[in-house]
Amino acid sequence: MPSPAEDLFDLGGAVALVTGASSGLGWRFAEVLAAQGARVVAGARRLDKLHDLVAAIRTGGGSAHAVRLDVTDRASITAAFDEAEAVFGPVGILVNNAGIAPQERVLEQSAETWRRVMETNLDAVWFCAQEGARRMVAADIEGSIINISSLLGLGVSRSLSAYAVAKAGVVQLTRAMALELAARGVRVNAIAPGYLLTDINRGYFESAAGARMIEKIPMKCIGAPADLDGTLLLLASRAARFMTGSVIVIDGGQGLGVD
Repeated sequence: MPSPAEDLFDLGGAVALVTGASSGLGWRFAEVLAAQGARVVAGARRLDKLHDLVAAIRTGGGSAHAVRLDVTDRASITAAFDEAEAVFGPVGILVNNAGIAPQERVLEQSAETWRRVMETNLDAVWFCAQEGARRMVAADIEGSIINISSLLGLGVSRSLSAYAVAKAGVVQLTRAMALELAARGVRVNAIAPGYLLTDINRGYFESAAGARMIEKIPMKCIGAPADLDGTLLLLASRAARFMTGSVIVIDGGQGLGVD
């Protein structure tokens, strides 16, 4: 008998750590994982925002805990994992979501901006994934690391060169870690979203310029954070037990090419 879908995607008993969980996609990821039964540790620098998230998850019947986490600080990363283990037990699902996207043209871009993007969007993914993988192996957990890359990790855009380079690094990091950790029971995959409608960019996509950009997307619409729910749950659950090193693009077809 095939396993029912609800069993395949059930995360009951799993402990998940989500970085950058105080807003946007991170907030959504935490809620979705908790709704499937995971005990969620929400990490970010803004602890006050995380308390709101934890309260919302608990109100919905889920289990969550907030932890202060600066992904550019290795001591903070170690402390966050320590606290997660003390509260819920070893982390078996890690979602590397924290990131920034300052816009500067190549000729004007400062070394400070370049370094800040690399530290947050690439170095931090490596350090968090390494810390998580070491602990999963030590605890003999069949773990899942989910790195959030971007459509721009596979292409480029004006004024976002540092972001694109860092996200391309996340793609290769995902593949390299997947290869080395496959035999240790830890799967490493990535999600590469295209443009998604959020509170931050809503004004732009409701403008004439935003409408023109949407017209260039083959599906003729902008995505929503909820469009990543299924892929997140697939990669986090045993439904993807034979998947590692995959980079799943969710972009409405935008990365397919130019007509």
